[in-house]
Amino acid sequence: MNTLFKDIRYGVRSLLKHPGFTALVVITLAVGIGASSAIFSIVNTVLLRPLPYAQAERIVAIQELNREDKRVQVTPADFLDWRAQNTVFEQLAAILTRPANLALADQAERIDLAMTSANFFSVFGAQPERGRFFVPADEQAGHAPIVVVSHELWQRRYGGDASLVGKPITLDGVSYTVVGIAPAGFQYPDKSDVWIPPFRLAPTLNERMDPTQVRGFGMLAAVALLKPGVTLTRAKSEMETITARLRQQYPDTNNRRFSRVVSLHTHLVGETGPMLLMLFGAVTFVLLIACANVANLLLASAATRQKEMAIRTALGASRLRVMRQLLTESMMLALTGGVLGLLLALWGVALITKLLPQDFPRLDEINPDWRVLAFTLAASVLTGIFFGLAPALQISKTDVQETLKESGRGASSSRRHNRLRNLLIVGEVALSVVLLVGAGLLFRSFLQLQAVNTGFTSQQVLTLQLSPAGSNYRRDADYMAFYSQTMQRISAIPGVAAVGAINTLPLEKGPTAGFRIEGRPPLTIDKWPGGNYRTVSTDYFRAMNIPIVQGRTFNERDTETAPLVIIINQALANRDFPNDNPVGKRINLGNTDPKGQPVWWEIVGVAANVRSLELREEAMPEFYLSALQDTFRNMFVVVRTSVEPTSVAASVRRAAAEVDKSAAVSDVKTMEHIVNEAVTEPRFNLFLLGLFSAIALLLSAAGIYGVTAYSVTQRTHEFGIRMALGAQVGDVLTMIIRQGMLLISAGIAIGLLASFALTRLLRTMLFGVSVTDPLTFVAITLLLTVVALLACYIPARRATKVDPLVALRYE
Repeated sequence: MNTLFKDIRYGVRSLLKHPGFTALVVITLAVGIGASSAIFSIVNTVLLRPLPYAQAERIVAIQELNREDKRVQVTPADFLDWRAQNTVFEQLAAILTRPANLALADQAERIDLAMTSANFFSVFGAQPERGRFFVPADEQAGHAPIVVVSHELWQRRYGGDASLVGKPITLDGVSYTVVGIAPAGFQYPDKSDVWIPPFRLAPTLNERMDPTQVRGFGMLAAVALLKPGVTLTRAKSEMETITARLRQQYPDTNNRRFSRVVSLHTHLVGETGPMLLMLFGAVTFVLLIACANVANLLLASAATRQKEMAIRTALGASRLRVMRQLLTESMMLALTGGVLGLLLALWGVALITKLLPQDFPRLDEINPDWRVLAFTLAASVLTGIFFGLAPALQISKTDVQETLKESGRGASSSRRHNRLRNLLIVGEVALSVVLLVGAGLLFRSFLQLQAVNTGFTSQQVLTLQLSPAGSNYRRDADYMAFYSQTMQRISAIPGVAAVGAINTLPLEKGPTAGFRIEGRPPLTIDKWPGGNYRTVSTDYFRAMNIPIVQGRTFNERDTETAPLVIIINQALANRDFPNDNPVGKRINLGNTDPKGQPVWWEIVGVAANVRSLELREEAMPEFYLSALQDTFRNMFVVVRTSVEPTSVAASVRRAAAEVDKSAAVSDVKTMEHIVNEAVTEPRFNLFLLGLFSAIALLLSAAGIYGVTAYSVTQRTHEFGIRMALGAQVGDVLTMIIRQGMLLISAGIAIGLLASFALTRLLRTMLFGVSVTDPLTFVAITLLLTVVALLACYIPARRATKVDPLVALRYE
């Protein structure tokens, strides 16, 4: 231990003798370690940290899939069959989520509500903060309206009032008695504010629905608690058996339905895992490049300390003793860089969380914990060993007698150092190529995504959701009267050009429905074509600037007493009427009249395609119904303006309040903001990978410059002789640059080969760009070549200015 303290004291003195060198090494390591620790904080929270539920490892999600292996919502009747037939789940619960109006004095707040089966909280092993949770009797028909309130809402809106249990609160105009308060931090699913039990057996949209009969229309999510000792594999096998049985029993509705059982953690993380692992791999490359750079710096420093170490060896120090001293100094640099890197990581995590999409899994839980501290310490120690070992091994092999001779400078040990430095430079360049190619592909993909034609004009459009509820709204006509009056008042606001309404805004997931076409051969329901289901007001298409390419738009005469009309988009027309004019044709959405006859909707127009779900997905088949004939309770209002959209937001709120001050107004944002939100994740991926690539490029350029400059310094005597013998400035310049570019070319070649293999991991993140996009590969090659040329040219140019007489006296 005493020897270690001596090594540390000596190391401190040695490092303080060269403050510039020490600062450069520490900063380089801090950048690499800090970036790695910041990304690890995200990876740790999302992928490694257990979910905050009792027995979280036993909680699973049961997903329903269609034939294309895409997730669809669970139907109530299927859920009831799962619950009755399974033998692997201790608890199985269903969830239906929707927004709700919470009445507060003379206003309403839009909150998130979850309707859950009675055993929902038992799945998570949650215990109420106050009161109780649901019991089986609470999910029987005719139960009293009761509610469980989240801890967060209890604190935010009711000030933690201990007497809230037993008191009524009003949701959507209905009085519910609070029976319990959820524990702090519990808000599954998503950020639920309140939970209510279903009307009977399983959650359904309304009391008139019989859950035992609802098979063709999914609306639920399902979670379960595995029985002790039951594996995930066994649960998967049994659920596949049950769903296969249901497909045989109910072919009309279940023929395209399959099931998948996954851990709740996997369910929540979704497709985020591969993206995070890709970013973590990228930042690891940055750390390796930083280590290579520091190793090069230490090799250069070691060359100047050869005589010092030779003297220590001559005085009796063993090779192991010399190596230990050098490794001690390396560890001191690494740990100092680690401390500074941890501070950078804390700042980086705060920045990253602001850039992440709002629906990013476990976003609110992201914060550094002991695992991040352990990772930072481990990264510091390992990097200290990584970049310190090679210089220590090299310098400990020094020939003592040769080094102590004045003529020994520049002998075989220097050649060994040069070979190692060259290998490190090749490695740095290769890693940089991989990162830059990845960033280039994401950049090209992002540009393609930004250039997508959305099908509407997002500029100058304000959007907001209106949610009327209460005793004044008993019929569809009551809701439509509210929207009509509100839109009339908004239209009168100065600067407003057009106002429309829709049940689901573009780029947001909405309902879908199947249909059959009149005159076509009959098909079973599971084979009906489907499309996105939108209900719009008469002026919606004008407000969003969506062209009607054939037929007409809706008008005020398309009321509930008029013939039912429908507008389809071009994608649906091309799919279902490829060689026919769809206008005038009729379709049925599955509904019947009181006599059991199908209700037909006449196609009166064809609208241009709109990107309804994601920018990266081609326009899907879609149909629009008139809000006068098919009214939704909660609708989004779109306001096209001739002024800055946000400048009329307050006036729009007042207009809605003048019609009904208790109607909740929420999600006030511009359409441009919604379009920008649609590219939040690609922008985040591009920003981080681009940042890491830029750091890698700078570090590589610094490494190339450093090695070239050191080589020039070591060969000053040689250059002097060459110039004295008649070599021209251009000859020396070309020789130095050629030797440097040989290393760069090798690194670029290796990096390009690695990129061809590794960029395939980006396939799911790219849009409109191939993983082997030649333009990206050529551009990155040229960029690195230019940077490398510049990094070689500067020290080479300095070498040509050496006075031959001075150089010849160098020895």
